Parts: sequence; structure tokens; C-alpha cells
Amino acid sequence: MAKAKSELWEWIKALAIAVILAAVIRYFFFAPIVVDGESMMPTLHNEDRMIVNKIGYKIGKPDRFDIVVFHATADKDYIKRIIGLPGDEVQYRNDVLYINGEPFEEPYLDEYKNGVDGLLTENFTLEEITGSKVVPEGHIFVLGDNRRYSRDGRHIGTIPLEEVLGKTNIVYWPLKEIRKVD
Repeated sequence: MAKAKSELWEWIKALAIAVILAAVIRYFFFAPIVVDGESMMPTLHNEDRMIVNKIGYKIGKPDRFDIVVFHATADKDYIKRIIGLPGDEVQYRNDVLYINGEPFEEPYLDEYKNGVDGLLTENFTLEEITGSKVVPEGHIFVLGDNRRYSRDGRHIGTIPLEEVLGKTNIVYWPLKEIRKVD
């Protein structure tokens, strides 16, 4: 009887440690997210499930074109691509992205650019959208890859870095779609 109680107690302790460890990993390091909508098509699809790396930006800085998850509202997180970093001047002209006056390639948009009539991304400057000529210090500017159907920095302005949950680039579900995205 004592042996059975001891074994049960060991199982309870092991299970408690596993639950605590899983909670710590999810809260501080990695978390799952479900893509909701088509604003990141063709890169990400509605209902794709991804892993968010929460520690990457605590030890490093975001890079241009990272796909990030951030708090857009009190009850809604968005997933978008970083276009502008602090101090960047961002402009779109004739479907070409200009950062600090230099044109940038966006190969992840090629599939959509070839299939639409007119411009995929309407002309704009950061100053027209936010009133600021450059992305403020401690902020980023984001856009969805499906530019015609994305609620992004053109609508909500720049995003404070403290609202960014982390970077995501691994789709783990559906199983036939497991991949790393850039």
C-alpha cells in the first residue's frame, strides 16, 4: 500500500512539474497562434497555425520583413510583416517600396503583383498616413502581404515595440503545409 501511494505521489509530482514547465515555456518563450483571415496571403493562409518566438526580440532587434504578431486592440492580435524600422522613411510609388529613398524588392508579393489589374499597393507616404516623416523611435511600421485586403499600418499607424509579442516563421498545421516562411 505504501509503495502504491509513493508511486502515485511521484506521478502527481511529475505531472505538476510538466504542467508548470509547459506554462512557463508558453508564457515566456513560445506560443501557438492561428492566422485569422487572408491579409497575409499568399504567404500565410486562413487557419494556418504557427509558433510565435517570444524571446527573439528580448535579446535582439526586429529585422525588416520579419513576420510578427502584435496586440492591435485589447482583444485582437494581428500578424503582419515589418516594413519600416525606427528612423525609416517609408513610401510606396507605382507598386515599388522605397525605404529612405531606396527601392526594395518584395519577392513574396510577386505572385499577387502578376495576377492583379492596376497597383497591388496604392501609393502612399508614411507622413500622409501618420503625420510623421519617419517611423518613430521604439515603433515599427507593418503591412499585410495581401495589400488590397489588409488592415495594417496604413490604417492603424505605427506599432510600439512593446506591443509586439514576437516573430513567427514556422507553420506547423495543417500537416501537409508544414513550412518555414520568410
